[in-house]
Amino acid sequence: MLRFFIQPLLILCIVVTLWGSQDCKNAYTETNANNSLTIVAVGDIMMGTIYPVDILPPDDGKEMFKAIQGEFQGGDMVFGNLEGSLCDEGKPVKCKIPLSKNCFEFVMPTRYSGYLKEAGFTVLNIANNHIIDAGFEGAESTITNLRGVGIQVTGGETIAKFTKNGKKIALPGFSYKASPYAYSILDVSGAQETVARLKKDHDIVIVSFHGGAEGKHALHIPKGDETFLEENRGNVTRFARAVIDAGADMVIGHGPHVLRAMEVYKGKLIAYSLGNFLTYALFNLKGPNCLSVILKVRLDASTGNFLDGRLVPVRLANGGIPEIDPAGDSIRLIKDLTTTDIKPRSIVIEDNGVIRPLNK
Repeated sequence: MLRFFIQPLLILCIVVTLWGSQDCKNAYTETNANNSLTIVAVGDIMMGTIYPVDILPPDDGKEMFKAIQGEFQGGDMVFGNLEGSLCDEGKPVKCKIPLSKNCFEFVMPTRYSGYLKEAGFTVLNIANNHIIDAGFEGAESTITNLRGVGIQVTGGETIAKFTKNGKKIALPGFSYKASPYAYSILDVSGAQETVARLKKDHDIVIVSFHGGAEGKHALHIPKGDETFLEENRGNVTRFARAVIDAGADMVIGHGPHVLRAMEVYKGKLIAYSLGNFLTYALFNLKGPNCLSVILKVRLDASTGNFLDGRLVPVRLANGGIPEIDPAGDSIRLIKDLTTTDIKPRSIVIEDNGVIRPLNK
């Protein structure tokens, strides 16, 4: 009899608003603590730079996550993509002309690792084209400083691993720019081998990838490989589905600096791009580039299947600082992109941001 009472209550809670009511939250927590995992994920994070000159947020960045910090609570994993290195003395060598039109080097002060920890991040991706902006010294400094404040790091040979609710979880990081800190999304068979190997020893495998073209013209997911600045940025659909075929339970994409569509493939959620999340001063934030989301997802702890979730709409303001957007523009954008780009339809995105598989 109790089972028939609890199940409608949980459904009602999700329909009204996921994690919105304290009563609903209590019912959700008490009945699902051992049956699901809550994943919170955001896109690109670039907290200013100290090279070639200091371009940093107001008050040295102390308040840059304040407006959205409460949305990270309750996550078994809180994920973001860190664009650049945390390094106080590394000398960038990538750009002949620093801060030029097509070449940027992002070097953030190591003290900012504490702000990331205070915000609530538990895992940060470094598998991207900016992790070695300050050379290998900068990449190693990033790993050391993040681990020093208790944040796990993922990218290439460095794989985040942890245990939640008795389940072993692994999170490998891939990028179109291969390095010791990023497995390649261009090597799809190699990616499948990595995922399959991790799946043997872990209950849940969540894949992070940095790929696709960039900017307002990259909102839609094309068929085939994407090229940007004369670089092959990968076939993101092929990659994402292939790693799920190999055993991945969720795929989190970033890199285009704009939001992209979402789909459910074989019961698993793919977010093709979560856009910019906090990109201070040096990124283009016009039009769709300033729209972002906080993705909250529940996975079945036994199967890894996508259960339900919520998109929290965010807008970047004041030079690139995230704040909640009551207008919900980012929800409508993802909904429209998903309707256009994903065939057949596989996910429901409601106007209030609640998401669920189509057949649920």
